[in-house]
Amino acid sequence: MGKIFEKAAKIHSAQQLTGKQKAALLLITLDVDTASELFKLLDPADVEKVTIEIANLPSIPSNVTGQVIEEFYQMMIAREYIIQGGMDYARTLLEKTFGLNRAAEILEKVRVLTQVRGFEGLKKADSSHLANFLQKEHPQTIALILSHLPPDQTAAILTELPDDIRADVVYRIATLGKISPTLLSEVESVVDSLVESGINENIRQTGGTRAVANILNKCNNTVARFLIESIEQQSPDLALEIKRLMFLFEDIIYIDDRGIQRILREIDKKDLALALKVADDKLKDKIFKNMSERAVDLIKEELQFMGPVRLKEVEQAQMRIVDVVKQLEEREEIVIGGRGKSEDVFV
Repeated sequence: MGKIFEKAAKIHSAQQLTGKQKAALLLITLDVDTASELFKLLDPADVEKVTIEIANLPSIPSNVTGQVIEEFYQMMIAREYIIQGGMDYARTLLEKTFGLNRAAEILEKVRVLTQVRGFEGLKKADSSHLANFLQKEHPQTIALILSHLPPDQTAAILTELPDDIRADVVYRIATLGKISPTLLSEVESVVDSLVESGINENIRQTGGTRAVANILNKCNNTVARFLIESIEQQSPDLALEIKRLMFLFEDIIYIDDRGIQRILREIDKKDLALALKVADDKLKDKIFKNMSERAVDLIKEELQFMGPVRLKEVEQAQMRIVDVVKQLEEREEIVIGGRGKSEDVFV
């Protein structure tokens, strides 16, 4: 008990609190219904972080609580002014209300928070989509934005950029120094426009190869084959991607025993062991019952001593098996059931 009071005694200003602690303090000053409505607007990860802060928050003096509420109020006013008439309009009104120094502090906090939220939004974006947006910008702008993203995401985006832009951007990232206010303003504008455009994981993607695959899965085999062949004439790679999406590795469970035996004769046993690394027991049992006991023992032994493998390697092995399945289906050597069509029903 003494430790709590000791910790509380050291907090005499809102400046000693982190952003998460301020958010937690603000929430506990609200009534339960209002706080719960605010929670609904947050990402689950943010809800978890704030909840932890609420649980660990020490007793806070009432004057500090008042400072946090006042800070929140001022920032909301600033954001409303910015929305109404832009940064210059907001600065003029805030200076009249709070004075020059305080207005500058408020606007800087709003700017930093907006920028942070913007980059957080970009971290959730699809790399190929983000690359398409960014390649229209100046290489220095691209470099500054990518320097704020996780290395794996930056690497994926660089892969999608044209060779000449990619080399220039990497060089600029390596030589980033002090950033001029003009460039920083431009970067913030780009980040804001990217986030506002909905380039994040919460925006529903329309169309694409997966949408086509879902549609073709609902068609009978004759129509689906005709459409795939039409796409193949224009783009073989696109047709192959759609074929792979039309049949997932897990869908092998819908193939009859004779079809599975035919597939097993065509695929590499190492690919099979890798592919089964993350498969569920039902699919494993379906495949194992169509193999000899010795072959099953060998696969199980390989799985047991395989150790950790990259998920990418497993997925590649599954894709190679899927390619074999599709080839056999196209040659009408196997039938893939379970698509809900009358011609796929076995009697």
